[in-house]
Amino acid sequence: MSPALLAIVAAAGGLGAAARHLLDACISRRVAGGRPWGTFAVNVTGSLAVGVLAGLAMSDALLPEPVRAAAGIGFLGAYTTFSTWMVETLRLIEGGAWRAAAVNALGCLVAGPGAALAGLALGLSAG
Repeated sequence: MSPALLAIVAAAGGLGAAARHLLDACISRRVAGGRPWGTFAVNVTGSLAVGVLAGLAMSDALLPEPVRAAAGIGFLGAYTTFSTWMVETLRLIEGGAWRAAAVNALGCLVAGPGAALAGLALGLSAG
């Protein structure tokens, strides 16, 4: 990876992290109950976006390498967050909220790939 491409990916990663924080904070302020809906929304929308990006890359749409790297590795890599999802699931278990922990863990496992598949279809049809 060239220094210029690395800089582009790093800048996009900063934007992805900021977007993740803003969406999570916005949802967390509006949803009561202390459940990690913000992280769920981030991971599902990120899965959808990864699918769209993959579909566009696989179709006839011309996506130069810097665009793919910035969007996929940089922005979406920083936007989605497996580690936060796992920590929030563990916190629910520690708090005795077993059902909420199961819904959080399994919900992302079902919704994430479903959103990625929907995004792939959108990307392929748009490309």
